[in-house]
Amino acid sequence: VNRDYVVAWFNWEAFLAARYPEDDRSIDQFLRRLAEIYDSFTPEWVASECDIDAQMVVDVAREIGRAGTAFSSHVWRNAASGNRGGWQVARCLQFISALTGSIGTKGGTALASTNKFVGAPFKKPAPQKMWNELLYPVEWPLSHHELSFLLPHLVREGRGKIDTYFTRVYNPVWTNPDGFSWIEMLKDEERVGLHVALTPTFSETTLFADYVLPMGLATERHDLMSQETHAGRWIGFRQPVSRVATERNGQKVEWTYEANPGEVWEEDEFWIALSWAIDTDGSLGIRENFESPYRPGERITIDEYYQWLFENSVPGLPEAASAEGLTPLEYMRRYGAFEVDAELLEPHNNPVSADGADRGDDGLWRRDGAVIGVDQGGVPVAGFGTPSRKLEFYSPTMEEWGMGDQALPGYIRSHVHVDELEDSPNAFALVPIFRLPTLIHSRSANSKWLCELSNTNPVWMNVDDAARLGIADGDLIAVKTQIGRFVNRAWVTEGIRGGVVACSHHLGRWRTKDGGGTDQWGAATVDFKSTGDGQWNLRRHEDIGPFKSSDADSEAVWWNAGGVHQNLTFAVQPDPISGMHCWHQSVLVEKAREGDTYGDVEVDTEAAHRAYQKWRDSTPECTFPNGIRRPLWFARAVKPHPDAYRLP
Repeated sequence: VNRDYVVAWFNWEAFLAARYPEDDRSIDQFLRRLAEIYDSFTPEWVASECDIDAQMVVDVAREIGRAGTAFSSHVWRNAASGNRGGWQVARCLQFISALTGSIGTKGGTALASTNKFVGAPFKKPAPQKMWNELLYPVEWPLSHHELSFLLPHLVREGRGKIDTYFTRVYNPVWTNPDGFSWIEMLKDEERVGLHVALTPTFSETTLFADYVLPMGLATERHDLMSQETHAGRWIGFRQPVSRVATERNGQKVEWTYEANPGEVWEEDEFWIALSWAIDTDGSLGIRENFESPYRPGERITIDEYYQWLFENSVPGLPEAASAEGLTPLEYMRRYGAFEVDAELLEPHNNPVSADGADRGDDGLWRRDGAVIGVDQGGVPVAGFGTPSRKLEFYSPTMEEWGMGDQALPGYIRSHVHVDELEDSPNAFALVPIFRLPTLIHSRSANSKWLCELSNTNPVWMNVDDAARLGIADGDLIAVKTQIGRFVNRAWVTEGIRGGVVACSHHLGRWRTKDGGGTDQWGAATVDFKSTGDGQWNLRRHEDIGPFKSSDADSEAVWWNAGGVHQNLTFAVQPDPISGMHCWHQSVLVEKAREGDTYGDVEVDTEAAHRAYQKWRDSTPECTFPNGIRRPLWFARAVKPHPDAYRLP
């Protein structure tokens, strides 16, 4: 344990005061209590629970100890992603980084927002004063992000009707679990009045849209980029290639679509134009947010949008541009990127100005009632984004919201733990979210090269499990979930452990017989229909194969499988506390039946809704302190007005 770091940055005093008020308020006593709390989680216990070798646990722990403040661990799409209680997995892994003091250090791991730069736009609309129950339902007050994957079930329950729905570069019919429930909702005008799909490519979801509006790809739009590539911060500027070329050739371009192939809009301009078309005279209070900061009362142009941002929101850029005799916009057009910070380590230790501020008994510095930092040795520093500005090993928020049993980093058994699986020799935990390094979520079916590299997603099965069930490599098998089944081929391998099967999530794209839907490079032609009472099936009509197009390569397509759409057969499984979809599935695997064909999918959406209700009803009772729906300090995109947080 990095003792000095724990003393400075854990809220250990608040923990002792809340849980052990009679204890001495000393770091030694805190560490003793810590040892007591986690005493049962021995290497031997972990080995038994996880079916691994105890010495492996010890060896990993020793390596972490040797690394010290240079220990690095990334919590993206590991055990945190697919399991019930995954949020506690993420918290426990962060707990290790905190105990070693390796957060934001050289060789350590920075927090998600530390090394990403986001410039503020010229104007922000006032926060909305209405709460959208379809985005943040009341059962999950501690969810960090909107629960959009539950939308068909929330609408079905009567929590709201969607008058106009935009799916923006979003393919829920294919990407989300329970896609047939999405189809039912999108086809029902009583649930969704108008559906507009904004997308650079056709998809399974565009089949159910009233309007499909092509949005530009990276080379067809302006865009800002900033990624967590190293311990600094930078901002990048994309530009639409054809527009830039057209303007350099001396032609004036008002809207990017005028220069783009196929008159494809760029999204920034689409929203500007739509807002002015809706609010023609400004009386609705919409278009004022899209007026030029340089020409009052006039519509902002895309150049003005980025001009203002580069002039006012990127520290150091105006000076760097001026040194070269350029405006900030000209500088970014020429170079495409700007380094905001060469090195940014431990930003929580950055001092903040104490002018006009006072230190409270809780160690927080406030100015005009607002917290500006936390005390470290008599100096206010930035701290972390929590109410205490420290790393909250102990979460007062969990306590306040009636979930004190989860106030510390802890362990929650997964819904696919071996003891949770059905008592059957055919029972397995299905891992459906692993990536292939050659494909990009659901966005690569339009790439002929990527489709040629990877064009099937067999079900991985351990050799011993396959032998036990009489399944040979390449056999057709059926994977039965709680709401349906899909038919795929088995890949028998020693590359996966026993008791687990896996199927990659990129593939299984499909299109309709009349030519609608996803690109032919990566999508087979299917028939799908409802047989009534929520019963749906999808069957392949024609494999992927050669086709005529303006690209001669299309007649050389040699692959035919294309994979199986497994997500259709997954019920939504919102974690009872975090609300995150628990992707892993408890399944039964058997040889395919007579009449089954590759790619078959059967689903019962009534069973899907019952499964949703079961997970919804597993959410714990909350206390909703002060009558608010959600902790006000939680970050949220487009955060509402505080009044909207109040329960009716």
